[in-house]
Amino acid sequence: MGKGPGLYTEIGKKTRDLLYKDYQSDHKFTITTTSPTGVAITSSGAKKGELFLADVNTQLKNKNITTDIKVDTDSNLSTTITVDEPAPGLKTIFSFRVPDQRSGKVELQYLHDYAGISTSIGLTANPIINFSGVIGTNLVALGTDLSYDTKTGDVTKYNAGLSFSNADLIAALTLNDKADTLNASYYHIVNPFTNTAVGAEVTHKFSTNENTITVGTQHALDPLTSVKARVNNSGKASALIQHEWRPKSFLTISGEVDTKAIDKSAKVGLALALKP
Repeated sequence: MGKGPGLYTEIGKKTRDLLYKDYQSDHKFTITTTSPTGVAITSSGAKKGELFLADVNTQLKNKNITTDIKVDTDSNLSTTITVDEPAPGLKTIFSFRVPDQRSGKVELQYLHDYAGISTSIGLTANPIINFSGVIGTNLVALGTDLSYDTKTGDVTKYNAGLSFSNADLIAALTLNDKADTLNASYYHIVNPFTNTAVGAEVTHKFSTNENTITVGTQHALDPLTSVKARVNNSGKASALIQHEWRPKSFLTISGEVDTKAIDKSAKVGLALALKP
């Protein structure tokens, strides 16, 4: 575990990664190449039904400055410039997207042994201001996430979260969607040597009185191959197998079936990532 409580986005992240990361029903291909000067170019393509989406991302690192430039099939150009630790614990991120004139944003992140703060402001005449802060330690942390629209004078987002961690267990409780959604999550490491873990997430929506329960597990068959599975109270069951067939290169096959409608075709996803 790290020293401090981290940023607000890390509350419940372990459970979210176990239950949702790498699952997909599309076909995706990613290849990364690196030049002798340190420029990394990543090309991605994804087939979603009859639609094919692609993008090219170029990353350049120079000392503590990282520049990412991404172009997609819709001719959108996204640029992100990250300055890592211009001062101890501080990170500055500048991003914008062309042709969206309201997309420019500056974000500051600060990590301390007892606090994690992230604040951003849009580079427009009437910007949206976002603030998230966490206080505590790597064992117990309490945080909030707020957004304010200076144009309308409205608070567009207010979330709160609490997390508890020890050596093999992480529990989190968050209140999202303007206090309309309560989310409780749990992550437990069963065997660290085989990367075996179990996780569960319970979501209650107050406006509809609806509950969603998702449970899942992961296990490493060997140092290069891992499997994951999950099921929710709607009857949808998913599983995946991921194999690192060469260093940093992964082949992932995932599938989903609706146990309440077996007659429907199962969804199968395939992802291939190649890195030098």
